[in-house]
Amino acid sequence: MADTMPAQHQDHQPGIESEMRPRPDYSPKYEGSGRLLDKVVLITGGDSGIGRAVAVAMAREGARIAIVYLDEHKDANETRALVQEEGTDALLLPGDVGDEEFCDAAVAATLEQFGRLDILVNNAAEQHETDDIRDIDATQIERTFRTNVFSFFYMTKYALRRMNKGGSIINTTSVTAYQGHKTLLDYSATKGAIVTMTRSLSEALAKDGIRVNAVAPGPIWTPLIPASFSPDRVAEHGASVPMARPGQPNEVAPCYVFLASDDASYISGQVLHPNGGNVVGS
Repeated sequence: MADTMPAQHQDHQPGIESEMRPRPDYSPKYEGSGRLLDKVVLITGGDSGIGRAVAVAMAREGARIAIVYLDEHKDANETRALVQEEGTDALLLPGDVGDEEFCDAAVAATLEQFGRLDILVNNAAEQHETDDIRDIDATQIERTFRTNVFSFFYMTKYALRRMNKGGSIINTTSVTAYQGHKTLLDYSATKGAIVTMTRSLSEALAKDGIRVNAVAPGPIWTPLIPASFSPDRVAEHGASVPMARPGQPNEVAPCYVFLASDDASYISGQVLHPNGGNVVGS
């Protein structure tokens, strides 16, 4: 029997974590061991969901965290407090990652605050469910690509100006890049683009000693879910995967910690698949 979540809906995209019931589980499952000690991490979409779990997990490993988010100030302040509880620092950077000038400014602010940038997590995303491709207008397509793809190029472009050998870039793609999704056509297309970008960029940056990898989550319990789907669809989220439940953000975050750390020093151009048991092409 599927173990899914209560029906609910939010009108705000990409969603508010503090309004979800039950709240997603962000708390790391293990004690830290200093794997990211003194590293500086910039995470887009870092206020909630997977981004929050990654921020807390990396803070537990000793990293200082810059949190980029749109306008979910309550969630962002909660995440900053959680990072600080781990004994490290957090910087909040609100703004639209689809705007190149903001991405430039966010990286500059991170460098001003922390003096370096070692790890970039391109995680921000939005999605809009549409049953018929004929109903998807140019505005929606451009908006989805700006948030989900353009921002990855912008953030990477400016981060690389100060990222040194040993740096790590981790991109959030999705199981939809491999399986498709009939009502998330533009979102799925962006996630496929991210896989290809990850593979290409890993080859381009190998000579600089910078690794580029990706994580392709399946159905995870994040604010994007009630903000994207009808209450009935939310109640079915995760029911179709072999584990018959949605995953929690803290079940995904260890992938990012691993890929950011020296444990993954010989891994680049690869994608990890925390997706509840779906077998997909790599």
